[in-house]
Amino acid sequence: MPTIHVLPEILSFNHLKKNLKKDTTGFKTVKVALLGDSATQFLKQAIKGYAVELGFDFDIYEADYNQIDAQILDTSSELYAFKPEFVIVFQSVQKLRKQYAKTNPATFAEQHLEKVKQYTGLITAQPGTTVLYFNFPEFNDGLFGSYAAKLKHTFLHQLRAINDGLLNMAAEQTAFTLVDFSLLHSRYGSQHLFDAKMYYTADMVLSMDALPLVAKLIGDAIAAVKGRFKKCLIIDLDNTMWGGIIGDDGIENIQIGDLGIGKAFTELQLWYKQLQQRGIILAVCSKNNEATAKEPFEKHPDMILKLEDIAVFVANWNNKADNIRSIQSILNIGFDSMVFLDDNPAERSIVRMNLPEVTVPELPEDPSLYLEYLLTLNLFETASYSETDADRTRQYQQEAGRVQAQQNFTNEDDFLKSLDMYSEVSAFNTFNTPRVAQLSQRSNQFNLRTVRYTEADIARIAGSEEYIPFAFTLTDRFGDNGLIAVVILKKDQRKLFIETWLMSCRVLKRGMEQFVLNTIMETARQQGFETVSGEYLATPKNSMVKDHYENLGFKAINGLWEMDVKNYLPGTCYIERRNV
Repeated sequence: MPTIHVLPEILSFNHLKKNLKKDTTGFKTVKVALLGDSATQFLKQAIKGYAVELGFDFDIYEADYNQIDAQILDTSSELYAFKPEFVIVFQSVQKLRKQYAKTNPATFAEQHLEKVKQYTGLITAQPGTTVLYFNFPEFNDGLFGSYAAKLKHTFLHQLRAINDGLLNMAAEQTAFTLVDFSLLHSRYGSQHLFDAKMYYTADMVLSMDALPLVAKLIGDAIAAVKGRFKKCLIIDLDNTMWGGIIGDDGIENIQIGDLGIGKAFTELQLWYKQLQQRGIILAVCSKNNEATAKEPFEKHPDMILKLEDIAVFVANWNNKADNIRSIQSILNIGFDSMVFLDDNPAERSIVRMNLPEVTVPELPEDPSLYLEYLLTLNLFETASYSETDADRTRQYQQEAGRVQAQQNFTNEDDFLKSLDMYSEVSAFNTFNTPRVAQLSQRSNQFNLRTVRYTEADIARIAGSEEYIPFAFTLTDRFGDNGLIAVVILKKDQRKLFIETWLMSCRVLKRGMEQFVLNTIMETARQQGFETVSGEYLATPKNSMVKDHYENLGFKAINGLWEMDVKNYLPGTCYIERRNV
């Protein structure tokens, strides 16, 4: 597998083009369709090349030039025969302006949005398909200057109405992802992203410099839906959290607040805080005495972050790579889900060398440039958000408490009994659908078949007689872990097939696997099924459950794992079941 971290300095079209020659054996294949109203050959190469950086092999169907309507509106077209998981629709502001000139200006935005809704409805009618649609950069045709914003029929006014409508569509439809092309324009400028000569001679609306940036937007969005995204930000302290060295300068002299370079660190901390509120886990990894390192969090009036915002706080004089391993053991997430920030190039190099999957941005020398640089990386792309995300720090702090409490027991059963655990078991419903879909997209390690579901998919399963779905929570004396396991059983005459069994790694080694199996088998017995079968489909990340079914007593039969319902005896676990 390639190193996961991708930084702007390596993103050139030539670099991505060279990736097309790399061996992608073992990479996850994703079927992607690309439709554009202009030439897309180079964009296809850039997207496929960037996918290699992420560890994916994109199988891309590229529609013929300017065939968006022909491909989408005809459900017998090559697009639908290809059965893509993602459909990229790239319509340019240059072509949009030409359409505007041929229609009623006052209703142009309304008509365009209706067409996009028609596209989306037809594409997403195919189960498991997501639309990636580009918004439009600002374009003032100069006919009215600044006065254009006051006239509803002007192109500028209609363009902004389209972008507003697309935002609303993205908020309302889980299978519609808005590719924020306008953000690239605001950051890099039209002169960097658009080459007039290329447009007029080859009908390419993207410059060669724009191609890798657009490919990154697309690739990051697809990777997030496929479960590849960052979950944790690990932060050094001195000259990363604040200016100066707390051990030498003392709490009175570190730089933070509204004066000088301290302002840069204050704004950086505000970004950390906003990430934490969004659900990104914050951890500290610092070479410091712990009491000294914690003092600013406890006493400095200008600190944005407090100790309660930090899920795991590690401050000692050990190797930082080893400390990150310690953080990972508590959080129980993959190293490729982690980002590590440190101002010291030597420390960054050590972590990269020892933990190559951890993303380690090459921070600029000037702290005033930190935040702007980090924002360009788009490190924390996501495909979902639920209210439980905001509570993630507390959940991981509770997990650290469990780890510490376990050290007081020599007997595993005694420790599990002491937790006073119970699980609420429910079917899929309107309340848990967002979290169920999110867990399917996030879970990589404990995921037997690694099927990803959108909210629309979950709603469809919930209303189908073909399936028996379960959602499991887990609560103990340390707190509520929230929804942590999902099982989807598919009926096949007198048999049940476990189409999906996934769990959050935060609850491993507490008997949840046995509890879930007991629930499955009791349900099968009550509804008259004779056998339950499951399947393990290997991915680069789920080897930990390779022997899951065998360990639970299933027998290997014809490529599946089967268990007889009549002869099943419930296994021992210390979790009380509460039905919802």
